[in-house]
Amino acid sequence: HVLYRILDIRNTVGNIPVEWYKDFPHIGYNLDGKKIYKPIRNKDELDDFLDKMENPEYWRTVHDKQTGSDIVLSDDQVELVNRLQRGQFGDVNFNEYEPMVEFFSSDVMIHPITNRPADKRSFIPSLTEKEKVSKLVHAIKMGWLKPRRVEDDGRGRYYDLWASEDSSILARHRMHLPAPKIPLPGHHESYNPPPEYLFTDEERALWEQQDPGDRKLPFVPRKYSSLRQVPAFSHFIHERFERCLDLYLCPRQRKMRVNVNPEDLIPQLPKPKDLQPFPTTQSLVYRGHSGLVRSISVSPSGQWLASGNLRLSHLHINVKLTVRVKCSITGRVVDRPVYTPAPQSVDSVVLILSPSLADKQVILSSERLLSAQQEGEEPAEGNGSVVWSEAEGEELNQGVRLKIQHPKAVHQVVWHAKGDYLASVMPDNTSHLQVYIHQLSRRRSQNPFSRNKGLVQCVSFHPIRPYFFVATQRSIRIYNLVKQEMTKKLQANSKWISSMAVHPGGDHVICGSYDCKLSWFDLDLSTKPYKMLRHHKKAVRGVAYHRLYPLFASASDDGSVIVCHGTVYNDLLQNPLIVPVKVLRGHVMTHDLGVLDVTFHPTQPWVFSSGADATIRLFT
Repeated sequence: HVLYRILDIRNTVGNIPVEWYKDFPHIGYNLDGKKIYKPIRNKDELDDFLDKMENPEYWRTVHDKQTGSDIVLSDDQVELVNRLQRGQFGDVNFNEYEPMVEFFSSDVMIHPITNRPADKRSFIPSLTEKEKVSKLVHAIKMGWLKPRRVEDDGRGRYYDLWASEDSSILARHRMHLPAPKIPLPGHHESYNPPPEYLFTDEERALWEQQDPGDRKLPFVPRKYSSLRQVPAFSHFIHERFERCLDLYLCPRQRKMRVNVNPEDLIPQLPKPKDLQPFPTTQSLVYRGHSGLVRSISVSPSGQWLASGNLRLSHLHINVKLTVRVKCSITGRVVDRPVYTPAPQSVDSVVLILSPSLADKQVILSSERLLSAQQEGEEPAEGNGSVVWSEAEGEELNQGVRLKIQHPKAVHQVVWHAKGDYLASVMPDNTSHLQVYIHQLSRRRSQNPFSRNKGLVQCVSFHPIRPYFFVATQRSIRIYNLVKQEMTKKLQANSKWISSMAVHPGGDHVICGSYDCKLSWFDLDLSTKPYKMLRHHKKAVRGVAYHRLYPLFASASDDGSVIVCHGTVYNDLLQNPLIVPVKVLRGHVMTHDLGVLDVTFHPTQPWVFSSGADATIRLFT
């Protein structure tokens, strides 16, 4: 470019490759538009060498490719080239060290030199810079452009372990936990503490006798008149060493707390108003008992209610309750009051009565069943120490038809769905004679267990299949009466089971316990509870299912009855829906006892409850 400016440029083709004209006789055009023809004879390397040896002006000769001719530079042109190669100015007369002319003074003036408004580009982001930055960002994202790596030169050097604890690198560590700070010094460590902080002779002697680990202070407080007289701390190195050991050897772990909205953890349950009907209001209060109402029972027709309470009569305490009996002859359901002793009773006789609360045909069929004897059967003999006998005299006039003598006090009596079998429970941890199954039609009794499996709390028959549920203190065993074997053992995860109820479908069981828990078992799912409900604050005394509606209830010593909605689906892949819908209150706490029993109406969404306040309450 410098030579082009020095030489007389006569070729007007511009800055294009000369190779484009190698196949033409001319090399370009002059200012007049005429062709500039190439030289007739071109020099080869030999001619160029001879010219270099013989021509004294060869060193200042320049070949012009655009004209194809050789040009000899003058002295001024050679001097100009040399000045440019040395980095000097091309003009010889130019002085680069001339004094600066101050066009603008350093004094602040009122009026500006120019009143020209600022350009728009001075306060608008540059589009060119934006395009360059976007290209660089795209190149970094695609991996074409990599940032410079900072070399770590800290290897092999000693560093402070806790110097950079508060840095952002350690703060990003998930389990990082900064070391606890040393507590600030108190009045004991002052060089001039108050007199009450100084040790007396007795306190100093006691401090010296104690072990170093039992001392409240690791030093003896002392008093000095000035800070200048305070000596150096003799245990400084040892104290710092112990501090480093504590930081190094004591692990610190951060417990990460999940940042979750508490409302998201609550399952989406339907609203109680969408699950109606269920009992909500106390409608009736039945009074007349003078003691604890231990048990209640509703007739299958829903018209009669029987209750049992503690009646003090000399040494005997009896409980009266109604259970249902299904006549095997007519197939109808009638009410049969059964007198059974309460848990404190010494009476061991189960009485079967005929209350005469049905129509005449059902009463006659029931009387025939209770008075009939199978041929070849002894009427007064049973299995082991259980004896069957018929009522006579005054008992017969009172409605008693059969008496079953047990060896011990009976705590519970349950009936089979068909009405021909009943089971009685006699809790005794030292004997295997705790459960008896009686057959009413043949007047036979048998003990299904040959060994003691624990203290039996309650039993129940399966509503459909030939299964028998036995609840001990901590588990529920399910026996197959046909195969005479145990099919399943349910672990209640409770300390002491108090009550049990079987779902009308037979695939689900609930049990209450004295440690305020209610367990729902899905027999097809697992032997462990599907759901544990801890809604009560005291012991759960009774649980019950409704025969028709998807409801179940639990009674507790806290004086409340909690009604829950429990829908069981036919699809085995869908879990039961359990929703607490209502807390019913009304019973008065008496002797730390609340609600003792609960049962549902057979056809209506009503619930009956009996309590220690000698009342029975109906919630509808």
